[in-house]
Amino acid sequence: MRDIPSVVDFEKSTLKSDPRIACFGTVTAVYPARVTPYYLSLIDPQDFDDPIAKMVVPDVRELTLTSFTSSDPLHEAQETPVSRLVHRYRDRALVLATYYCAVVCRFCTRKRIVAKNPETISDEELGRIVEYLWNHPDIQDVIVSGGDPLTLSDDRLEYILRTLRSVDSVELLRIGTRVPVVWPNRVTDRLVSMVKQFSPIYINTHFNHPKELTAEAIGACAKFIDTGIPVNNQSVLLAGVNDNYYTMEQLVRGLVKARIRPYYLYQCDLVQGVEHLRTPLQRGLDIMDFLRGNVDGLAIPTFVVEGPQGLGKLPLLPDYLVAVNGKETCLRNWRGETGIYYDP
Repeated sequence: MRDIPSVVDFEKSTLKSDPRIACFGTVTAVYPARVTPYYLSLIDPQDFDDPIAKMVVPDVRELTLTSFTSSDPLHEAQETPVSRLVHRYRDRALVLATYYCAVVCRFCTRKRIVAKNPETISDEELGRIVEYLWNHPDIQDVIVSGGDPLTLSDDRLEYILRTLRSVDSVELLRIGTRVPVVWPNRVTDRLVSMVKQFSPIYINTHFNHPKELTAEAIGACAKFIDTGIPVNNQSVLLAGVNDNYYTMEQLVRGLVKARIRPYYLYQCDLVQGVEHLRTPLQRGLDIMDFLRGNVDGLAIPTFVVEGPQGLGKLPLLPDYLVAVNGKETCLRNWRGETGIYYDP
């Protein structure tokens, strides 16, 4: 792992005395906390509804357990044929290059492992992954994730990418990272130049709120985009953060303006410790209905829910089909207006 001098623990921050986190030690004994000084600076200490704070400040409600949540709601452990490789879909696989993140998000799907185990992938584990990829040539797309791969040193990340690219059947690489959002000065010209070697390669980043679209974060993404590396965004729908029409509109408009494609809007997973941040499915559908009528198609992400018990990504759409009667189909638009479409 690279040395990360710009990362601090909440214990070292002035926010620790905030009454909102009087439960700090109780929560972090179960789910660790970490934030970069840059991302900490985006929090308004006078705003008790600050959306950035809700995403990274420990909350006692994280300790609430329910019968329908799980430490591994996506059943990744059952779909890990070799250490650190998740293979759910025929043509793609996920490599957990590290369990370390610059910022520990309170809604993380992998709360069970992220920040608790800082180890990066070993050469032995990487070797077993490569062997698996050679034996499964249907896998053409490999997502390097974690944790956050961009917390690794340039040299280590380059070695991982080069090793994965050595498999003839691997045609596409993707890097899943929140670093441009929470630690933008990590995105150096040297890093971008190194990543560029492995094109076609995509960056999937993670903006959740317009407040994160700072000049620094946009500039970090622009470094990739200007060299021909596409940047997609995967947001998570979070209660009190972005679960309203106008916040989401502002976010997707800002992303498109920054040349970042709004790719997915995720329903929050059924992971333990995030119940206070989850929203009803209908809320996401209502937001998608609003976006369809108010922003350009380029700015509309796909709303998906990760099905429980390892069902995978399931896209959800508002119901625009009202009724079918023979060759006549009644359709509605986002305003609720209806019309009849006739099949040939």
